[in-house]
Amino acid sequence: MSKAKSATDKPEAVPTTEKGAAPEAAPEKSGKAADNNEAHEHHFEEANAGAALTYPMQCSALRKNGFVVMKGRPCKIIDMSTSKTGKHGHAKVKYTGVDIFTGAKYDDMSPSTHNVDVPNVKRDDYTLINVADGFLALMNESGDTKEDIKLPEGELGETIESEFESGKELLITILTSMGTEAAIAQREAPRS
Repeated sequence: MSKAKSATDKPEAVPTTEKGAAPEAAPEKSGKAADNNEAHEHHFEEANAGAALTYPMQCSALRKNGFVVMKGRPCKIIDMSTSKTGKHGHAKVKYTGVDIFTGAKYDDMSPSTHNVDVPNVKRDDYTLINVADGFLALMNESGDTKEDIKLPEGELGETIESEFESGKELLITILTSMGTEAAIAQREAPRS
């Protein structure tokens, strides 16, 4: 007599593959099977797109002299204040910022628990090689050159031009954020 299976009896364990199907016999690693396995291997090229332009940060974590994106522009926070929680729950953070490239002033307000975008801001020093046609020719420490930075307008640009023409070796500070680069400062290179 054979024993009838009830609903509580557990079925025999059958090894499965990742997709839940019973495994087939493993192919030998020679000939066509090896070529087929190699054809299914994925090789990804590394993309060198760099870091993200911005990252999220809770509004309450922002600080004066920090950076924040306001109206789509990277700004330095020059003033901020926090209001108390009100009838509808959220404390509000009011902040004022200045565009780090144009100097334009912006005001914004956001609930303290919400995320805001913070720009990745990078400063690098370059040695000034030449000034020509309104652009700076610069070289970094590893010897790579950069010739796409405009000579700043106003007092900074005039100072860079006059000191370079007088024979001084200058270091130019380049600020980079959200796809924009600009010369923001200059100083005489240290003598070695």
